[in-house]
Amino acid sequence: MKKLILLFSVLISTLSCAQDKRPLKGETAFQKEINAEYKDASTSPLKDKDRKVFKGLDFFKFDSTYVVVATLKRTPNSEWFNMKTTTSRVSKERVFGVLTFKLKGNQFTLNVYQGKNTMKREGFEDYLFLPFLDGTNTNESYGGGRYIDTRIPEGATMIIDFNKAYNPYCAYNDKYSCPVVPRQNYLRTKIKAGVKVFDKH
Repeated sequence: MKKLILLFSVLISTLSCAQDKRPLKGETAFQKEINAEYKDASTSPLKDKDRKVFKGLDFFKFDSTYVVVATLKRTPNSEWFNMKTTTSRVSKERVFGVLTFKLKGNQFTLNVYQGKNTMKREGFEDYLFLPFLDGTNTNESYGGGRYIDTRIPEGATMIIDFNKAYNPYCAYNDKYSCPVVPRQNYLRTKIKAGVKVFDKH
């Protein structure tokens, strides 16, 4: 009888631990990765009260039509400028190039940016910043727009995966200073892909 009780106790304990360590929500590798990052106190932008009840971000359903091949027209002579942020800080950026692509039968353009300080960081020498606004902002996605991380391609084309669009950290915590998306990067359509608006507690 004692062995049976002990076995039952171990089983309950194991199930409890398994529930505590249950995987976070996410259909794709990107979704699982960002959810794990936001759950981890050492990497999360969430406020403690939000992180403690965090079960995963809300995403639009993955849609392959939002993975597009864009033509990149590089602008090597573009000047550095001060990109505004949500605080008094400015981010030294330049337009690295102009991306032209078709989405659901319509043609769009976006500026892709290179950060003066970012490119000096180890591992980020070829990093490019793609911020954008679209018709889902405020109601379905974060009102301030979203970002996509990308890298300098070897050729004249670049794949843009809007399913990997994420919110600025400011969407979760006002202690962060986030670049404000330039109005030139407003897409006159609804990008129903990537991270949705965050429901703060």
